[in-house]
Amino acid sequence: MLKAFLTERRSWIAIFVLQQILFLFIAYVDASIPFTSILYMTYLSSFIFIVFVIVRFRKETKFYKSLEEWDHNLDVTNIREAETPFETMIEKSIAEQTKQLKQEAAQHRLALENEKDELMAWIHEVKTPLTAMHLIMETIEDQSLKARLAYEWLRIHLLLDRQLHQKRMSFIENDLSLEVLELKPMIFKEIKDLQSWCIPKGIGFDIQLEAGEVLSDAKWLSFIIRQLLTNAVKYSEASDVLIKSYEQDGKVHLAVQDFGRGIDPKDMPRVFDKGFTSTTEHHDQAATGMGLYLAKKAAKPLLIHIEVDSKPGTGTTFTLIFPMRNEFSRVLGV
Repeated sequence: MLKAFLTERRSWIAIFVLQQILFLFIAYVDASIPFTSILYMTYLSSFIFIVFVIVRFRKETKFYKSLEEWDHNLDVTNIREAETPFETMIEKSIAEQTKQLKQEAAQHRLALENEKDELMAWIHEVKTPLTAMHLIMETIEDQSLKARLAYEWLRIHLLLDRQLHQKRMSFIENDLSLEVLELKPMIFKEIKDLQSWCIPKGIGFDIQLEAGEVLSDAKWLSFIIRQLLTNAVKYSEASDVLIKSYEQDGKVHLAVQDFGRGIDPKDMPRVFDKGFTSTTEHHDQAATGMGLYLAKKAAKPLLIHIEVDSKPGTGTTFTLIFPMRNEFSRVLGV
């Protein structure tokens, strides 16, 4: 700040120094003027000028220091009150711009809320014809056609479900309802919903649940498990998906292991990145790269840690590590 202050007033300092040099030069060349007296006056005026600069520095930089320390969070109350006309002009300009930005931010926020509400309403409306389509498919006698339609119907259903949860993600903390959950019925429901994908691919499930209960939110935990299961089914062919739960170090672990193509080591750090769909050959050109990203994002407020272990050609294991019950005091705000 001192360097900026001196740089800003370098012309004033330069003119003062030049004046002192001029006075000394005149006293030096003009014998009628006592040089010692002029030198003494120069010393006194220089001392006074230095004191003046120090005082002005302390006084004038208070306002600019408050600007420098401002968090730029549209809250101008932390900025020091202006004392000079120029500071007043700056303060007024910042206040007006901040007010305008707040108004624009409020308008954008309202527009986003309206868009989100409209999208969620649309998703709920689309579910009605989807339900009707599912009932109609049950009446189809051609099993091959029925299986193909069920496969595509499930794709649409899961995409709509993912979009709905993605829009709810921004206020997930307000949507949590913690309770003791049985893992077995929750997992079996998700497996049943995926039957139209699993049967054509010859995929079965090996379920080994040593730890049967967890404390979590039913809706969001189901969403996370759904993403892991769909990911396992998508990259498996004619093999079982192993689902097992166990307790380790006082925490429940739920592992979903497939025996598919696996993940390239260079892709491992990016599997949870938004929109990432692997750098290897894609078997599913419709992949969005959102499932694991949303699962990781939903797991965070539930204090669930997700680990991934994979080897190319041997399969992938995603493990949900649930927190101990006393750790939920942070979620509940206790």
